[in-house]
Amino acid sequence: MSPAARVPADRIVLKCDERRETVLELIRSARTRLTLSLFRCTDKKFFAALKAAVDRGVQVDVLMTPRAKGGRKKLQRMWDRLEATGATIASYNDPVVKYHAKYMVVDDGPALIASLNFTRKCFTRTSDAILLTYDPAVVSSLRAVMAADRDGRPLPEGLTDRLILGPERARRQFTALIEGATTSVQVLDPKLSDPGILSLLNARREAGVRVEVFDGGYVGAQKSHGKMLLVDGRQAVIGSMALTALCLDFRREVAVAVTDPAAVSVIREWFGTINAAMGAPPGAATSTAGGATC
Repeated sequence: MSPAARVPADRIVLKCDERRETVLELIRSARTRLTLSLFRCTDKKFFAALKAAVDRGVQVDVLMTPRAKGGRKKLQRMWDRLEATGATIASYNDPVVKYHAKYMVVDDGPALIASLNFTRKCFTRTSDAILLTYDPAVVSSLRAVMAADRDGRPLPEGLTDRLILGPERARRQFTALIEGATTSVQVLDPKLSDPGILSLLNARREAGVRVEVFDGGYVGAQKSHGKMLLVDGRQAVIGSMALTALCLDFRREVAVAVTDPAAVSVIREWFGTINAAMGAPPGAATSTAGGATC
């Protein structure tokens, strides 16, 4: 069996009762190093797991946002709690680009890319998604992105096309995905507002492509927060990136393209449950504005 054949398939985690434990188990599995990018972090068990990792000799490197709603005091509390774990912490220092990426890399894999923050709210009460992947190209590329962002350097060449990265290439990548749709485009995004993306979705609808947009404030009983795209039922995108001009063009955002059939089927079935819960026939689209802060 070839090395590539031994790489486990991508895994999607959508259920509230599985999110925290998925993240904690990943931290517990670390043996030598853990790379962590975050925007918000308040969960006590998360901090405890990081401290336990450091205590058993794992090098934990954290890159965090320098700006967030709630101001410097909230960020300082997060910094202090991370520092208390023994992790090495750095702050993203671009004067213009806001930092909003949420991912983790453990040892030589797996990597976790998430739409959620590491908070009790996102672990229990929001509609969010996690991708776990052992793809070595994603693992190495995320490490390269982290190093560049930590040191204030441009993104390096040779990053895998599976990573959708804002602001450098997100608009181009999302445009290509939507333009390439032949049968359907399904979008979950409570912040969807970018004029270019909206025009493109309307153009695909006029061309006969079934377009479903779920942009309401809630998905069932869960606050809408996560962002997902599904094209032709065969290719999905999960990550931190909302389809707004700000997120596409002025933020460090990280999302990942998913084509593994089993992983994509989880997302396809999940979109089906949204339609069923809303009592909407396939092809219908919501138009309710609002949603959680991205």
